[in-house]
Amino acid sequence: MASDCPFCDASEAVLRGPGVYARFDAHPVNPGHLLVLPVRHVPTWFDASADEKAALVALVDDARRLLDERYAPDGYNIGVNVGAASGQTVMHLHVHLIPRYRGDVPEPRGGVRGVIPAKQSY
Repeated sequence: MASDCPFCDASEAVLRGPGVYARFDAHPVNPGHLLVLPVRHVPTWFDASADEKAALVALVDDARRLLDERYAPDGYNIGVNVGAASGQTVMHLHVHLIPRYRGDVPEPRGGVRGVIPAKQSY
């Protein structure tokens, strides 16, 4: 546990799995935006163990069921930022599960490709 890491404190967990937990994002991009994280302080996806990765993926499925019940979104984006160049600002692995709703952006085609706007449409 890193004392200055906001994600090492799992007290805000809404779901838990073996060695992982989910919490709502403090700065959501859409209603229901969840983060799925390992309990262990690990910086990136590539630093996580195989067991942690499997537990994260399983909890993403559980989180989707929770969000389907509470928010009934029309779709989802799932993403992981790895390193500062990708936009990672907290160096504790976290998987974003972002509910998407019809009309939340003018043109959703291309999805996560929109991280580089000029490449979103193809």
